[in-house]
Amino acid sequence: MIEFHLDPTSGVATYLQLVQQVQQSLRLGLLAPGDRLPTAQQVVASLAINPNTVLKAYRDLEREGLVRARPGLGTFIVGQLPRTDPQAQGRFRRSMTEWLRKARAAGLTADEIEAIYRTSLRDSFAEEDIA
Repeated sequence: MIEFHLDPTSGVATYLQLVQQVQQSLRLGLLAPGDRLPTAQQVVASLAINPNTVLKAYRDLEREGLVRARPGLGTFIVGQLPRTDPQAQGRFRRSMTEWLRKARAAGLTADEIEAIYRTSLRDSFAEEDIA
């Protein structure tokens, strides 16, 4: 089961952070059809947020065809998002984890690491557009 987390400094609305985490988990194969999402009560208890925020996120996911609420049973994953090769994802995830360890060992802060990542990501797509 997914465990939601929030980044209060991201500038992204709370309900959108929940939606994005479900989408990312689907893309990475961490969630699959049939998996159950935490109840609104569970999310509220763990994150100390308004229940309506959770319900809004779940409604958005339902409109996208990714989840379906089953009264009395919970909310379940019913859709999928396109994924690349799971083995390729695993290799790059391990590589990224090692890179992050080295960056932290070098004394970089989370904000500095994120800035490097975002700049590198933007630059790599800009290079692709030029070619």
